[in-house]
Amino acid sequence: MTLNFKQLTIALLFIFSVTNGFSQLGFSHEVGVIAGPVAFQSDFGVRHDFETNAGNTGIGVGIVHYINFAYRADCNCYSTDTYFNDHFKLRSEISWNKTKLNHFGKWVDPSRTGQNAERLRRHSGEANNFDVGMQLEYFPLSIRSFQAFSYSFAPFISLGAHFTSYNPKAETTYGDGNIINHFNIYQPWVAGGREPITIEGGTTWSVVGSIGTRYKLTALSDLMLDLRWQYYFNNEIDGLDHHLASNKANDWLVWLNFGYIYYLD
Repeated sequence: MTLNFKQLTIALLFIFSVTNGFSQLGFSHEVGVIAGPVAFQSDFGVRHDFETNAGNTGIGVGIVHYINFAYRADCNCYSTDTYFNDHFKLRSEISWNKTKLNHFGKWVDPSRTGQNAERLRRHSGEANNFDVGMQLEYFPLSIRSFQAFSYSFAPFISLGAHFTSYNPKAETTYGDGNIINHFNIYQPWVAGGREPITIEGGTTWSVVGSIGTRYKLTALSDLMLDLRWQYYFNNEIDGLDHHLASNKANDWLVWLNFGYIYYLD
């Protein structure tokens, strides 16, 4: 995967400086792993089509780190009892997701026998994304009470920003198999000399929001279920930007995470 190491290093250093700053204040840490299916919404297929949504799915994995403001590691005691400390956690994350992409929907229905329909059927792609970022998680119920087993589930919502290095792939089995050859791809995409296939890769920012819950497994561990929505500020994450009127939004995804969280302190 091609990464922009300079920009990625800056993003990682920023995250490290923020988490290290809170660590210096004595707050405790949690680490975990996440994984789950990804539904990628892009220029492949037809928007709001069930077959597209079900077909263009992949997998995501990641490592997460939390600053727990409710507890102090330097004294093994609770922190100052404020609303923020008892209801918020700061989450840092490094993750990767990959999705195979194909065209679904009415334009590739078997009843369509034209060459453009066949061009779509033969065209496929792949989204590869490496993310680093932070989210602020809000727990409506008391974090202290959850840690003390007062209840088993702790629902949360979160909002944050991620820096993404994307490296899409594209291929076709139509014609001579050259995806850059405009004869081999869907002809309305190339009207006016447009270049719809963009597989050079690059970097962008995205906004991330999620809703989920934790389940108290032991005194020092939780299970987590997290449904994420991630919107990229770029329309080339999937390697396709066809510029047609139907292209009304940038690429985005929905990711259902299953995670295991361990309390370090």
